[in-house]
Amino acid sequence: MTKDLQKKAALVTGASSGIGEAAVRALRADGWTVFAVARRAERLASLESETGAVALPADISEDDDVSRLLAQVTGAGGIDTLINIAGGARGADRIGNASTADWEWMYQVNVLGTMKLTRAFLPMLRAAGEGTVLNLTSTAGLDAYEGGGGYNAAKFAQHAMTNALRLEEVENNVRVIEVAPGLVQTEEFALNRLGDAQAADKVYQGVEKPLTAEDVADVVRYAVTVPHHVNLDQIVIRPVAQAANHKLIRKG
Repeated sequence: MTKDLQKKAALVTGASSGIGEAAVRALRADGWTVFAVARRAERLASLESETGAVALPADISEDDDVSRLLAQVTGAGGIDTLINIAGGARGADRIGNASTADWEWMYQVNVLGTMKLTRAFLPMLRAAGEGTVLNLTSTAGLDAYEGGGGYNAAKFAQHAMTNALRLEEVENNVRVIEVAPGLVQTEEFALNRLGDAQAADKVYQGVEKPLTAEDVADVVRYAVTVPHHVNLDQIVIRPVAQAANHKLIRKG
């Protein structure tokens, strides 16, 4: 038996910037009810005023925050779609010089945060009758590269978790989608990872038309909007200039 939950209602994490923010805007433009989740309350408030999304400041790695989110969303009518975008990378050290703090942060945000939120909302998604979970991973979770060990490990784990979830929840008619972007130029990703604006700029230097947050958000919107019997198990999206993680064309 299904509950009378809102259709076309999504919770989007990582909504204060980058792909998460762009996904909120894309879904709201399509008429979705959207609960926008991130830690930075002031940025969410601006997004709420601009788009009509419901701002819910929270840290998805904290159990109390996840419980509060579940109560707030339940009280507001529930969702049928969970979009896990929150994540990130820290550092580009080789494993021989790995920072334990960076690795722990990447696991907390990319893996445990995704798990905690998914675990909390699965009963609601099952009850919706046609629930959807979309996890934003990365091509870093499909192929390793030097200096990426910690991020590779976290995103490989998130990729594996997504595959396991799809197998576990098919009996409940919950579709599980993975979107794995390659090089995306956003305002914060490379800067947060490298901690230096000049180093961050070099990541994209000479690359013609890297992906934008809006490019990825449009794919996310499409994947969760197609009829529910259509499951786009895994979508890899890269700029044309990036044929593989190790092959990126730079000009100039």
